[in-house]
Amino acid sequence: MGCRSLLIPAGGIMVNTSLQKNSSVRLSIESLSSDGAGVAHVGGMAVFVPFTAPGDVVNAKIVKVCKTHAFAIVQNVETPGPGRAEPSCPVFGKCGGCALAHLSYEEELVQKQRFVADAMRRIGGLSCEILPILPSPCVQGYRNKAQYPLCRDSDGHIRAGFYAPRSHRVVPCESCALQPPLFAAILRTVCRLLEQAGASVYDEASRRGLVRHIYLRHAVRTDRVMVCLVCTKARLGFEQAFCAALTAAHPQVCSVILNVNPAATNVILGRQCRTLWGEDTLADTLCSVPVRLSPLSFYQVNTLGAEQLYGEAARMAQLDSGDTLLDLYCGAGTIGLSMAAACRQLVGAEIVPEAVENAKANAARMGACNARFLCADAAEAAQQLLAEGLRPDVVVLDPPRKGCDEATLSAVASMGPRRVVMVSCNAATAARDAAWLAAHGYAPEAVRPVDMFPRTKHVEAVIRFSRQAL
Repeated sequence: MGCRSLLIPAGGIMVNTSLQKNSSVRLSIESLSSDGAGVAHVGGMAVFVPFTAPGDVVNAKIVKVCKTHAFAIVQNVETPGPGRAEPSCPVFGKCGGCALAHLSYEEELVQKQRFVADAMRRIGGLSCEILPILPSPCVQGYRNKAQYPLCRDSDGHIRAGFYAPRSHRVVPCESCALQPPLFAAILRTVCRLLEQAGASVYDEASRRGLVRHIYLRHAVRTDRVMVCLVCTKARLGFEQAFCAALTAAHPQVCSVILNVNPAATNVILGRQCRTLWGEDTLADTLCSVPVRLSPLSFYQVNTLGAEQLYGEAARMAQLDSGDTLLDLYCGAGTIGLSMAAACRQLVGAEIVPEAVENAKANAARMGACNARFLCADAAEAAQQLLAEGLRPDVVVLDPPRKGCDEATLSAVASMGPRRVVMVSCNAATAARDAAWLAAHGYAPEAVRPVDMFPRTKHVEAVIRFSRQAL
């Protein structure tokens, strides 16, 4: 006999007793959740299934049952949905990277547009205009940075790759379609040279070994590469020979850096860097802003996509030549500096001291004499400027994934700018913050989703708010 779906009360919550761990079920995928998993329903209970597409009919295995929902893994796709595509990556689903590579890019954009629209409606309770999503200029090879943990394969060779989802098990992968092809060639050379030098690979369980990560940065405008070895020791016995062989094999390498991280931590980079060969920093240009990047510098990983994102922010800011622009969470100042020529005064604030120094140096290199930068928490900076009597005409907010805190939003609203532009990498926290601003006199007028991270679940959004007449 078939198993019937029976709903019974359990502590006031309806539980679907037909869903049991390790059971097999046939599911019709209705939509995607914001983390990229397919959503189906059995007896009214939501079942989340990674690597499925809307319209798929799949046979799946239940791996976890909670009170209100369940999780499953695909056993086979019986009928593919219209947006499904064949992933080209041999480690798709094994590494923790591309959650959406099983979709066509057109379908991915449709889903990311919906992620943002749903967050604004459900979390923010807002009905503002959602503009069409801006696709990434490049779908493959767009990342200008990669950090590869190391392992040894069954033959004892050093291999680089990525961590499997929710683990620190390394999945070997030296050629990722999201990275520029040059990275794969350099990575193979670095692994071979480390092996020849007899370098040991760091083991997290025993906390022994020398080399933890290989970290590569690419300057799109100059086609130069920084190679950084993350190691547990500050000196390497093979430094000279390594640098000579690496730079002879790859003339694009302009900098070889040693980053020292001896700590028992999940954090990839330590605070100490030493240049083994070449330049201390990597030079690049973003939105006409000249930047210098150390291994520790924050930088958008999709250079061309970032220019598109910041361009949209500038369009929404609608600056006049006499305006004062306040750039909160400014990082190295790139967003504000890209708009500096369009306003009278730029003030940026950032809590990371190194980023503030980078912002000041970037401003000096481009001759932005109308820019100043404060090292302070966004809320403290806004309150300090408010006490100084500074009244910005436009405020740009570019918060981390956790969004803005209420003190920052309150200080911004107290300043009374005519317009606020939010650049967000998390639609859920953006919707929450947009609801707060809407309740305090700043109505969201338009939201523009921007795809900065093709094949992943992440999507950016730019939101324009205008002060409402009392």
